[in-house]
Amino acid sequence: MTYLYPDSVLMLFCKAPVPGQVKTRLMVALSANQAADVHARLSVQTLHLATQQPLCAVQLWCAPTREHPFFQMAARDFNVVLKVQQGGGLGERMGNAFNAALQDYAHALLIGCDCPSLTGADLEHALLVLRGGYDGVVAPTEDGGYSLIGLNQAWDGVFADTRWSTPQVMAQTRNNIERLGLRFYELPMQWDVDTPADLARYRLLNVSV
Repeated sequence: MTYLYPDSVLMLFCKAPVPGQVKTRLMVALSANQAADVHARLSVQTLHLATQQPLCAVQLWCAPTREHPFFQMAARDFNVVLKVQQGGGLGERMGNAFNAALQDYAHALLIGCDCPSLTGADLEHALLVLRGGYDGVVAPTEDGGYSLIGLNQAWDGVFADTRWSTPQVMAQTRNNIERLGLRFYELPMQWDVDTPADLARYRLLNVSV
């Protein structure tokens, strides 16, 4: 396939849709199976987003392994390369993914699989930012985290001392960026699906969910 940005890669971080292990904050309103189904639907939507345009190579970074049938379906139906997340905490796994990807590509973007507000235009904007001289790019989310991060070099310090899954994630990341002296570009605010209120918002846009 001919890509618009062949020197770049888009990495999707995704957990296997195992009931009781994904979208657990939705389980105050949904069963474990229903929450896992929401996770799978969001992940498929993200795969469509990542592959709808031939922007760049796409890698699906799987957890805990790549053997789950969902990941095998993704490789077959979306022509994505399967990788396995390596490391303990999220920051270590993200850092390892960037280290690996930037061995082969000049620019790397990483997104999760639960942010329905991201668009193809956002992804291309992020790639253009990385190619335009910035050290990195990030898309904050309304809950204090971020849905996308891109780097031109694997600065592990970007992910240091971060309390993941808290409202402080973006603030702590900004502190790390400032401490490292990096020049980052922030995309417009996004929102992701973690709570029943988020799910209700998502359902307004996706009546079949």
